[in-house]
Amino acid sequence: MADATAAAPVVEPVVGPGGSLPHVVVVGTGGTIAGSSAATTAKHYEAGVVTVEDLLAAVPQVGELAAVTCEQLCQIDSVEMDLPLQLRLVRRVAELTDREDVDAVLVTHGTDTLEESAYLLHLLVPSDKPVVVVGAMRPADAPGADGPSNLLNAVRVAAHPSSRGLGTLVVAGEEIHSARDVRKEHTSRVDAFGSLNGPLGEVAGGVPRYAHGPSRLHGRASAFDLEALAGLDDLPPVEVLVTRAGLPGSIVDAVVATGARGLVHVGPGAGNIPEGVARALDRARAAGVVVVRSTRVAWGTVARGGAVDDAGHDFVAAGDLGPYKARVLLALALAVTDDTARIQEAFDTH
Repeated sequence: MADATAAAPVVEPVVGPGGSLPHVVVVGTGGTIAGSSAATTAKHYEAGVVTVEDLLAAVPQVGELAAVTCEQLCQIDSVEMDLPLQLRLVRRVAELTDREDVDAVLVTHGTDTLEESAYLLHLLVPSDKPVVVVGAMRPADAPGADGPSNLLNAVRVAAHPSSRGLGTLVVAGEEIHSARDVRKEHTSRVDAFGSLNGPLGEVAGGVPRYAHGPSRLHGRASAFDLEALAGLDDLPPVEVLVTRAGLPGSIVDAVVATGARGLVHVGPGAGNIPEGVARALDRARAAGVVVVRSTRVAWGTVARGGAVDDAGHDFVAAGDLGPYKARVLLALALAVTDDTARIQEAFDTH
């Protein structure tokens, strides 16, 4: 935690136009990084009670790296995050990146739903400017809080020109992950995040160093146009259903009855589906619900036509995208089309 508590030298400082430091706007949304153990007696800690301004004040070293300004979009526990609020966040970040006086945007976010918000930003923000999302596993006033060092590293990443054009990045400790691939893998450890093929890079010696870039479409290259969603405050409803041994097909029918337009089925193994559930999913598909096959296994690919005849059922295969990001991508796709061939193409390329 030395980076957050002692004066840190500026290593390879980033200099903007005219010799000035880059302007990084920090958008606060709450979460554990803004949590307080002292703010509650009813539970372990209260998330989202510390303002983003106070978070930054606790890490004065950021002023040596960038001209930092901040704003508070919301102050919530990230379990309360939903698609309407995520769309608000995306639109605000897009507005900020469109400003000539802003060089990068950093979002502080709770870790529980961080990967979903980050992925929506990755798909929709049409800018090459760095967009970085950061959280913490311990509240701001806890012994050994990881928030200050995470925030400092996130500013280092956001302020550095090598972070341009990589889409939305997630900083966790010293690791820099792509928003598309990162997942929360542990309930409580500070090194809770990981990616299937490892991080894009790391912060070493105070400088972001990248080994590779994202391999899928994002940002300007994405098939999704934020302006085309201008009249929408929400996205089409998509539910996630996890299959367990003996799950009755009637559960699928009940989900369809809620009005869902899409359903991500989270099956065992390589996205396998029991016969009774498959029949129910066929009924859902006949009713116009788009079905995406995913897996409850932590890592791996759900290949099209692998464990299930996707073409015969008219299902979409999620590939290596986890079920909760699959929900985000399906909801976004359904705002544009209900053609399963086009939706499969989106899963294959994003």
